[in-house]
Amino acid sequence: MSVQMVLLPVFVLVGLTLALMVGMIGARRKALVSGETKIRDIALGQQNWPVRTTQIGNCYRNQFELPLLFYVLIALALPLRHADLFIVLMSWVFVVTRFVHAGVFVTSNDLGRRSLAWLAGGLVLLAMWIYFALKILLLI
Repeated sequence: MSVQMVLLPVFVLVGLTLALMVGMIGARRKALVSGETKIRDIALGQQNWPVRTTQIGNCYRNQFELPLLFYVLIALALPLRHADLFIVLMSWVFVVTRFVHAGVFVTSNDLGRRSLAWLAGGLVLLAMWIYFALKILLLI
């Protein structure tokens, strides 16, 4: 697989993370400018943001949890030349689950749908790691 094909899902997922960061900054700025949140209420990291702002912020923070294992897998698979068609296809499936998860998170925040999207992504990632580990350990 070409480097571009392997890295494109990574770039798309990073784009999602950056878009959520911009959304979080905008929501926080709006809360501060409107006076809904006071600087003293959040200056030491207190969680005193409005619900919507917290929702976007939590979704942004979530992009540094499960996706971290995805980034590590790609960072290992690419230089070891084990980033094949299966890894690329599953990468796209994982990225789609992250978009679904984020979409639910910042809109309805329906915990059932959000959990299903998270679980689907987790299972895809698990399959990717098992596949990668077997290829490395069995020298396939």
